[in-house]
Amino acid sequence: MVTMKDVAELAGVSITTVSHVVNGTRAVAADTKERVLDAVAATGYTGDAIARSLVTGGTRSLGVAISLAANPYFAELIQAIESEASAAGYTLLLVDTHDEPGTEEHSVRMLRTRRVDGLLLTPSPGATTAVLPELCRLKVPTVLVDRLPGHQSIDQVGPENVQAVSALVQHLGDLGHRRIGLVSGASGLATSSERELGYRLGLGRAGLPWDPELVVPGESSAAQGAAALSRLLSFPSPPTAVVAANNSMLVGVLHEARARGIKVGGDLAVVGYDDVDWADLVDPPLTTMAQPVAEIGRTAVRLLLARITNPDRAPQIVRLPAKLMHRRSCGCE
Repeated sequence: MVTMKDVAELAGVSITTVSHVVNGTRAVAADTKERVLDAVAATGYTGDAIARSLVTGGTRSLGVAISLAANPYFAELIQAIESEASAAGYTLLLVDTHDEPGTEEHSVRMLRTRRVDGLLLTPSPGATTAVLPELCRLKVPTVLVDRLPGHQSIDQVGPENVQAVSALVQHLGDLGHRRIGLVSGASGLATSSERELGYRLGLGRAGLPWDPELVVPGESSAAQGAAALSRLLSFPSPPTAVVAANNSMLVGVLHEARARGIKVGGDLAVVGYDDVDWADLVDPPLTTMAQPVAEIGRTAVRLLLARITNPDRAPQIVRLPAKLMHRRSCGCE
């Protein structure tokens, strides 16, 4: 087995110098660095991923920058990404952006220093003015996942939001509801604005007027989702049906309804965008719009590998349809 000592002897340098070259821990004179890289190539040294990347130009690793706390559904997404990447011979480096632009910038730059071959990113609300322009300028192979901010020069894959939420609202309108509230997601996210647009479109298709007071931000969290329902129910003419724009907020809505003794599906119709594993285990079972999470993850990896293989291919934006999971929380029997 070739060792770092073998590389050092062939290059005529110290082991420390070899370490600095392959790990990038200190600047090394250009001619010395070239001798070390030639020795790495000649010996086939593969002591670590960084050494391989210096010779081959790739580490067979993909970076994933995602907000792990934003939504439990991301766990399923990561599982699908890892499975697809592993099947293609790649490993993942995962970082949590916390949906903070500053943390996101730091996380993406850290992944780049690890020489990942490409990057999967669920962009934060500030990504369009910071991280995305930098990734485009540096031509880093990148795929945006789940949240699609309309940046036309980057590959993207995510769910179809507008028509999906419109269908939920239309269904509630068909059941006779005339006051339908929306617990909307975090401000600044493409998913939030798209689902609000779907809500408005659904109202129009159901022949219902747009009332801005019936849209209350739940900020994509359970606690804020509960607070949003509380506010909706405080109105002189409260809604008789509520759409929760993600599963975290749906949990908050259900908690608040229970705390108030409200019977879901009877006193108040509740539907959600995002399915949950326990949707058919509660009483009544929850009507939801299920995203194709696993397919989104698999498609993201395939798009990224295609970009790595062919950097000059035209950017592709993929929208995958959601599926209505019709149960009884909407008031249907």
